[in-house]
Amino acid sequence: MKLVVGLGNPGETYEGTRHNLGFMVLDRMAARYGTAVDVKKKKSMIGRIRIGKERVMLLKPQTFVNLSGEAVLYMASFLRIMPENIVVVCDDVNLSLGKIRIRKYGSSGGHNGIKSLIQFLRSDNFPRIRIGIGSPAEGEKLENFVLGKFTSEEIEILDSAIEKACDAIEVMVGGDIEAAMNKYND
Repeated sequence: MKLVVGLGNPGETYEGTRHNLGFMVLDRMAARYGTAVDVKKKKSMIGRIRIGKERVMLLKPQTFVNLSGEAVLYMASFLRIMPENIVVVCDDVNLSLGKIRIRKYGSSGGHNGIKSLIQFLRSDNFPRIRIGIGSPAEGEKLENFVLGKFTSEEIEILDSAIEKACDAIEVMVGGDIEAAMNKYND
């Protein structure tokens, strides 16, 4: 079994915000397989799909982004899933809008949700898909930017990035992270 985690903040207030891009990808992935991420389990919302022969749990932590590791650790421990079998999808302010970066492992890159996962899992050995949200305008606080909603123009650009991220998840769950990196990294 594989665990695919989308990072975001719970609640209607945060729907459509830049920091919830991971949730948006998981919702699209679930829709692709005719389901939803709508079952409450401990500190998460989950959905189940099958990609090829692989069983996959889609997980949206219902802690805030900065505490995502707690919810992910609980589910990974409960399901006995090792970090290398967890794929994490998140936003990235260091990438241009809609750009995708896939990595097998590594540092948090300044993302507090990834930092939390590394802390709770005691490992940075999990693949991740980062999707660019651009960076704040000069003088704009980072917090205000990531918690701000996407504009309709930004959503148009992100639509293809979300599709590419879903395609990449399918390849990564199949076990070929290198192929996903070669094909989908911008």
